[in-house]
Amino acid sequence: MGSRLAGLRFIDPQDDGVWPHALVPGADGPELPSAPRELWVEVAGAGLSRRLEEWLVETSATSLLVLDGGTVVHEWYADGLGPGTRFLGASMTKSALAHLVGRAVREGALAVTDAVTAHVPELLGTGYDGTSVLDVLTMTTGVDWVEDHRDPDSVASRLLACFALGADSRALLTSVRPGVAPGTRFSYCTADSQVLDWVRERATGRAYADDLARLWQDLDGTHDAFVAVDGAGVALAGGGLAATARDWARLALLAVDGRALDGRELLDPTWVEAAARPAYPFLAPGRLPSSITTHAGFGYHWWPMDAGGGRLTADGSRGQFACADRRTGAVVVKTSQWPYDDFLVDRQARDLSYLGLHALLDALQQKESSP
Repeated sequence: MGSRLAGLRFIDPQDDGVWPHALVPGADGPELPSAPRELWVEVAGAGLSRRLEEWLVETSATSLLVLDGGTVVHEWYADGLGPGTRFLGASMTKSALAHLVGRAVREGALAVTDAVTAHVPELLGTGYDGTSVLDVLTMTTGVDWVEDHRDPDSVASRLLACFALGADSRALLTSVRPGVAPGTRFSYCTADSQVLDWVRERATGRAYADDLARLWQDLDGTHDAFVAVDGAGVALAGGGLAATARDWARLALLAVDGRALDGRELLDPTWVEAAARPAYPFLAPGRLPSSITTHAGFGYHWWPMDAGGGRLTADGSRGQFACADRRTGAVVVKTSQWPYDDFLVDRQARDLSYLGLHALLDALQQKESSP
């Protein structure tokens, strides 16, 4: 039996009839403006250089969307896909969750210093007893958890199964045990994301899909999105959101300065800055376990791509990215579906993807600086 992650449907997963989903209704706002232009990009990595088209093939891309100044300048889809296709973001969903938490903090519903158990007393006596909102935001809770989706019997696979089989995912979270002291170690942990969403839900009184629907309206997300839910209706806030490439781009644009395209401030600038930077030295780019990536660090459920937090990305399994250059406002969304069970193939495709994202953002930056 292979891993559930390897068998997930990444294209319009809401149509598979297997995973229950909650609707996030689209808004009536305008589509993103378009002004297509040729992009000359060369991606160097894995011992050679390749053109943009070759990079897309080599990394099993399913879509590529590039925005410059809020305008779509390049849009490509694999055969049979298009602007209305919804792409499962996998763990890019975590970065959407970070936006919702940032809004809750802005509204005064919670603070990063709050104890997790102050909002979710059901977690007293578990590994989350003694952790803070900051700990779950930065995945430094120290709980006893191994994020191994290649093992179908792992605790991470069992969490994912709660959504496929209609089980109670939060019952599993109450079984998580302590590991090391909070704030001393990074360990990638989808359970942390699910606990973070539980805290956000208790603080705001809104389920993930409902809170995201509020944000969708403010961002003028023009297509319906869908998020997987378990048997109790709890969202897979750590990995179950499916949206169009253009709407993923709107989420990345918000990470630039906390503003919607129409200029409304939806996130505090201090939150946006903190989300793009590592809270601890061991979260800096190049300091995470190499099995995760050597090309990024970890902020508030976003992945800084450089030491200054100038570039950051949402990052989902099997090649889902929504990255932004906070200095220029450029955004690149790349979705993919590369093989997963071979970890070496997975790692090389991820490395090449990061190198290509930088190459695209560099090309846009050079255009901005040219006379």
